[in-house]
Amino acid sequence: MAYAAIKVLLTALLVVAISEVAKRSSVLGGLVASLPLTSLLAIIWLYGETGDASKVAQLSTSVFWYVLPSLVLFIVLPLLLTRGFGFWPSLLIASAATFAAYLLMTAVLARFGITL
Repeated sequence: MAYAAIKVLLTALLVVAISEVAKRSSVLGGLVASLPLTSLLAIIWLYGETGDASKVAQLSTSVFWYVLPSLVLFIVLPLLLTRGFGFWPSLLIASAATFAAYLLMTAVLARFGITL
């Protein structure tokens, strides 16, 4: 239980640190947020708990394929915001578009025989 609490605390600290950096500089905040820090933490936690390099490889492959549709959020959200949409509607629409992109990516990968 303590190990899980440490994992949650470290992950939460990372998110808070990114938001604090972004308050001071959107460029630096964007740079830090774009680093695969959460993926690295997940990889470290997974390997530390299982010692299974094949599980880490599978996770890394899945992260690669699912990073691509996640980029939809970072295209749609600023487009809507700069066109005068409110924050919450923009976030909702961008999130829905991202979810649709995930579904599309899953279908495309299955079509090409790539299973994750």
